[in-house]
Amino acid sequence: MNIDFYKNLGKNIKKRMKELGLTQQELADKLNISLNFMGKIEVAFSKPSLDTLIEIADKLEIPVYELVKFS
Repeated sequence: MNIDFYKNLGKNIKKRMKELGLTQQELADKLNISLNFMGKIEVAFSKPSLDTLIEIADKLEIPVYELVKFS
């Protein structure tokens, strides 16, 4: 997948976090990952595994397809 996919994924994660009033740290804590890794996912420096993506969607109370849906 190209970098645009991961940039858009990060934007969708950030948007959903804002809707829920979650900080990066709070989401990272819920996922048991480092704040550094969470930040890298958000800006497309790191690519989450499918398992991590599913876990992110779960903690954000949104289906995975919504996180990867780009307009």
